[in-house]
Amino acid sequence: MAVWDSLIRFTANGGQYWAALPLETTPAAGLSVQGFASIEDLESGTGGVDVTVEKLLAPVPVTGIPIICVGLNYRNHANEASLPIPATPPMWYKPEASLADPDTEVPFPVQAQNNFPDFEGELTIVLRDSIKNITPAEAASHILGYTIGNDLTARVFQRSCGGQYTYAKGFDKFAPLGPRLVHPSHITPDARGSIQTRVNGRTVQNSHFDFIFPVDELLSFLSQGTTIAAGTAILTGTPAGVGWFQDPKTSLKHGDVVEVEVKPIGVLKTTIVFEK
Repeated sequence: MAVWDSLIRFTANGGQYWAALPLETTPAAGLSVQGFASIEDLESGTGGVDVTVEKLLAPVPVTGIPIICVGLNYRNHANEASLPIPATPPMWYKPEASLADPDTEVPFPVQAQNNFPDFEGELTIVLRDSIKNITPAEAASHILGYTIGNDLTARVFQRSCGGQYTYAKGFDKFAPLGPRLVHPSHITPDARGSIQTRVNGRTVQNSHFDFIFPVDELLSFLSQGTTIAAGTAILTGTPAGVGWFQDPKTSLKHGDVVEVEVKPIGVLKTTIVFEK
């Protein structure tokens, strides 16, 4: 039996804390909770203090490590892109500086503004411990929980400049995560679950988890010959509906609000701000 249903990471009183949150409680500033310095302390009940949430942070237990991204993992996205189903999952890394908190503004640099800013709502895995050479059957035991990610992209670099995935997607704060981490026992990462993305309130992505590579196969593939650190966030791919494949193509603009929703995790909200 899990000792928590969901976790939030946040600031309070000049420090950073973790707290357990019932699924029916919406993560938000102003909540009164019992805060812990680490997930390990929370799970053991060690050193909790009563605090008020000031600002939600990305719910990852380790910062300063790359974020793993997976592409072309929804059949409906492969169809809209007129791309063949890949034999293995395409993947790349976002640098640690790309991590962004929920409910935040993301500054788009000039070179991203001029090269088709786009969104990708994604279910995101967070690892409990390090993995290497695991089998699909072993994958579930290594998952700490699930959160939501937005794989922000300067699409022209990815599509028209030789396939520059990392450059297109690796700008500062181009990986918002949140608003909380939900225990794996409460998430169904198959066709019974779903994801929705809205831009300024308009639904642009609405799909079941129609994964080409299910979570267990994905983690096993990524771990072959490679140690993936505890606390790593792994974005599992995006469904159909990104701006590049809309008719007409529709890029993100200054001031746009992107909301990605996965139940029961909640809504990851990001505001796009063009730097001058």
